[in-house]
Amino acid sequence: MALTRLIGMCFYNQKRFSCGDWSWTNFAHRCNYEYRTGETCGMKLVNMTENENSKCRLCEKIETKFRRRSAEVDRLERWKREGATLVASMDRSQKLIMDLDKEIYVLQREREDRRTTLTR
Repeated sequence: MALTRLIGMCFYNQKRFSCGDWSWTNFAHRCNYEYRTGETCGMKLVNMTENENSKCRLCEKIETKFRRRSAEVDRLERWKREGATLVASMDRSQKLIMDLDKEIYVLQREREDRRTTLTR
């Protein structure tokens, strides 16, 4: 507690995922610069880092989209190899692959934006 009074900052615990991403977790120590009772100064410093073996939510979503895209590409290639006459299904499959590419791109951008910001 003496350290927080010297520095004048509020400390939070941090969770670091296996993918390198991180998030704030529990509030640890309050500084003496409270604006109102029960509020913090707004400055977040790391008190303790907990290492997590799993990946963050965004990385898990991206991996799921990649697996779904891979399965759809395999299905489309199989249909083409077998000379399927399901043109409507093949077109729908190609559209789904393009939609998944867009969703993956958006999630990757969101992940990069989160990694470049200091607060979450």
